[in-house]
Amino acid sequence: MFLNKKIVVVLPAYNAAKTLERTIHEIPFDLVDELILCDDASRDETFNLAKKLAIHHVIRHEKNTGYGGNQKTLYNKAIEIKADIIIMLHPDYQYTPKLIPSMINLIANDLYPVVLGSRILGKGALKGGMPYYKYIFNRLLTLTQNALTGYKLSEYHTGYRAFDAKVLNAINYKNNSDDFVFDNQILSQIIYKKFHIGEISCPTNYFDEASSINFSRSVCYGMGVLITSLKHFLQRTGIAAFEMYR
Repeated sequence: MFLNKKIVVVLPAYNAAKTLERTIHEIPFDLVDELILCDDASRDETFNLAKKLAIHHVIRHEKNTGYGGNQKTLYNKAIEIKADIIIMLHPDYQYTPKLIPSMINLIANDLYPVVLGSRILGKGALKGGMPYYKYIFNRLLTLTQNALTGYKLSEYHTGYRAFDAKVLNAINYKNNSDDFVFDNQILSQIIYKKFHIGEISCPTNYFDEASSINFSRSVCYGMGVLITSLKHFLQRTGIAAFEMYR
């Protein structure tokens, strides 16, 4: 609890058994009230390990729904238990939980209703081992997205995010993709609804146990990002209307 706000951390898990315990141990439980983990049909011991750790709600998908589908389950549950601030933290330890207090502070003090942990601010991406082709894709996509959305972020592709629950209640995230492009769709919806987004510099770690999509999936993701950004442009200019922005 912070400033009388209930803080909930959600963990979208898939084959995270090797890194889950390390991630949980760094979460600041003096601020965080509850954890929710959704295991998206992992093939390892993620679910059994999660049941043994200090995780208040452990959910398992019997069939893999995808990264976006996992997030939908987590956000639905967080809203159900009346969270005020919801932080998405990957349990693969690619992002450090040590930034959680800063993210909470920015939202709880009404500075920003959404906060992203940016790997680009402070040059954390390449320093942390991000593959160079992913860095180039990130920069080119972000440049294009800033132009099409009329907003300005250092990157749209971080998986480290914190939300005021009012933001999630105000957007149509349930109709978004179940795949990785969900992350960009939800940011597009947030920007279209005119919620301000804050960013903090975030170190990142790329290593064998950290989840990452391969080159072909990255290309598919990039195409989805461009389509989402084009829809945003058409929506905000009044040329067309799309269900995701209602």
